[in-house]
Amino acid sequence: MRGGTRGASQTKAKTAAKPAPRARAAEADRVRLSPARVLMLSGGVLTLALAAVLLTGGRGAHVVQMVQTGVDGHFGQAGFQVRAVHVEGASPMARADIIRAAGVHDGQPLLGLDLAEVRARVEKVGWVQEAHVVRLLPDTLVLSVKERRQLAVWQHRGRTVVIDADGRPIPEADPGRFSALPLVVGAGGDQHAGEILPILVQRPRLMARMEALVRVDDRRWDLRLKDGGLIQLPAADEEAALMRLETLDLRSRILDLGFERIDLRNPDTIAVRPRAPAPLTAPAETPAPTPAEDA
Repeated sequence: MRGGTRGASQTKAKTAAKPAPRARAAEADRVRLSPARVLMLSGGVLTLALAAVLLTGGRGAHVVQMVQTGVDGHFGQAGFQVRAVHVEGASPMARADIIRAAGVHDGQPLLGLDLAEVRARVEKVGWVQEAHVVRLLPDTLVLSVKERRQLAVWQHRGRTVVIDADGRPIPEADPGRFSALPLVVGAGGDQHAGEILPILVQRPRLMARMEALVRVDDRRWDLRLKDGGLIQLPAADEEAALMRLETLDLRSRILDLGFERIDLRNPDTIAVRPRAPAPLTAPAETPAPTPAEDA
């Protein structure tokens, strides 16, 4: 009897030591969904899918789509989901527009993303000159961009936009937040501002006084100054004309004295129209005292 009891106890212990069927299934799922296991199995499945495409022609595309959907789901279960999107090379003003254009949401399968498509969407943003998209496993997407250099604010026909060095508008940029950029006015100003502004930037005394750069008949430039003065540049060789203006300024400090207009269109002469003197105001007459006041 004692031996039989001991045997029954050992049988119960062995039975209790065995995991329940549900626990065994959960354990199997954990093994099956480990990242390394998923990568190995998915690589094999995709290889078989490619073989199916080669053997079945167009019908294989449907097979690949089904396989890809299943693989993305397994990758997501294994932890390869988008949890963070990093933007490199962009200004704070541009970052939100870039992330919005990428169209990636939290929890999306990372390995299922079409990086070429994400890149194409990002490069449609006005801020962006070019972009590169990189996956960092297990959960990060990196958007590395080269931002367009903001050159000026262009004003024409009631429309005001920020333009880059090639004259392309940046629609997402609010002109009101770029007051430090030069103001360019007139038809053709957007396309030619990149030619004249590098020459003007080398002359800080003149730039500090300039209110706007006005394109005239899409041929030449006028510089409108903050004090109301006007400098007329020729249609060609603007730098030589500005050098003549610098020589005049060194001799007479003409930029400090003020003027109504300086005409530099003739390469042989500089025509200066002085500013008209302010009209003299007569001193106010003191009214004669009334008898009451005299008393």
